[in-house]
Amino acid sequence: MTTLEECLQNNELYIIAEVAQTHDGSLGQAHAFIDAASNTGADAIKFQMHIADEESTVDEPFRIKFSYEDESRYEYWQRMEFTVEQWEGLKEHAEKAGLDFLCSPFSIEAVNVLDDMGIIGWKISSGEVFCLPLMKRVIETRKPIILSSGMSTVDDIDEQMSLLNQAGIEHAILHCTTQYPTQYENIGLNIIPYLKAKYPKSSIGFSDHSARTCTPIAAIALGATIIEAHLTLSKYMFGPDVCASLDVDSFAKMVEDAHFVKNILDNPIDKTSIEPETQQLRDIFTKGIYAKHPIAQGTPIEMEHLSFKKPFTGFSCNEYDAIVGRITARQIKQGEPIFPEDVI
Repeated sequence: MTTLEECLQNNELYIIAEVAQTHDGSLGQAHAFIDAASNTGADAIKFQMHIADEESTVDEPFRIKFSYEDESRYEYWQRMEFTVEQWEGLKEHAEKAGLDFLCSPFSIEAVNVLDDMGIIGWKISSGEVFCLPLMKRVIETRKPIILSSGMSTVDDIDEQMSLLNQAGIEHAILHCTTQYPTQYENIGLNIIPYLKAKYPKSSIGFSDHSARTCTPIAAIALGATIIEAHLTLSKYMFGPDVCASLDVDSFAKMVEDAHFVKNILDNPIDKTSIEPETQQLRDIFTKGIYAKHPIAQGTPIEMEHLSFKKPFTGFSCNEYDAIVGRITARQIKQGEPIFPEDVI
């Protein structure tokens, strides 16, 4: 398992299993997600802390009206709430399961609760990066910050980076889009190398909503060192994020392949020289020059006299110019290799 600190300091791969509200307000389901995330090989599990009275009103509109039981977004946030003791239980469970516990705050009060709980760092969602009071409160904690950029322009990201750099806070930027699920034409992985070049001192990652295992792998190949992907226990679960989530088996496969690709990137090869084992293979696969037909002594050799076969002995196949036009010094049988002493 990689820790957030190891990722930010050493560019090690860090994979976050995002639960968001897919627990649908069930504490038992939230705990089940922890065990599932641990079994996938993820490094961290992330929830969202919503405190309805601190972040919403009854007039807040649904982004998409999906709930069968909540009349307003405010009521939905109320139903997603856990007590402080319940949150502490989730954090303890995650840590015992070998996971970093992350939780995105959506109010200053949520920041205070999570800070008191000893959270190791912050993941700020795409919409909350524009709430300067929340951002400043998070910065005050001096803990690492991961920012999602799904609603941010380049100028917005510049302002956010300036804020974090002036404060001297360890941080990462996640490229993402806020379409659920994201279609291929809107994923925009070209932004990852752009962010790496523009912010060379920042860790760059990708928050995926495509619900495909290949997309995070492609992001890693382009330089992402943090992957956040939504996790669901089943594609038949209820909730607005399920359509943009990977089920447990798919998530585990993504984690396995992600580490494989990262190991590839961490082990570049040098094509300017040949390793001894490669030279041995070249020797095995190199063809020699053989007599295609019987060739009488004193015969000027022409191309039609020659065939090219393995193993290489005598002349290499690429030395045919050294033979064509020369005279055979002896009779050469069909299928015999031709040696330097066989031609004059």
